[in-house]
Amino acid sequence: MTTPTRMTGRELLAFRILFVISALWNFAGAFPGFFDSAGMFEREFGRALTDPVLVAVYRGAWVTALLYGFGFLAVAHDPVRHSGVVLMGGVGKALFAINLLYMYLNGWTSDFAIVVIGGDVIFVALFVQYFRRLHNHGHKAV
Repeated sequence: MTTPTRMTGRELLAFRILFVISALWNFAGAFPGFFDSAGMFEREFGRALTDPVLVAVYRGAWVTALLYGFGFLAVAHDPVRHSGVVLMGGVGKALFAINLLYMYLNGWTSDFAIVVIGGDVIFVALFVQYFRRLHNHGHKAV
């Protein structure tokens, strides 16, 4: 495990907790999104998902979220070594939130989207703080 210099055990524990919670956030969407794609789609967009091609694409997007959940668990194990996962996951969350906000503002999603957007925005802000703390402790991201 990579040991951060000058980083307190308390700060390291806070980062580990952040990334376990990040993983759980991803799993909370990924498992129902994968196993009940039509139900999740209907909650999120307020319409039925019946096209088998769109079901496969939507389910595939949730598989990506699932994989990032496992990536965040790896980060929780070693927050310094796996900063690249945080960078990719954070950029993904930011872009997804922006896209979902666009869809929400155009009336294409249900109000459920606000929960997803808000959660991802909070995680992105916390990830930015994580990178600031790494930088302050002399670690380069990625």
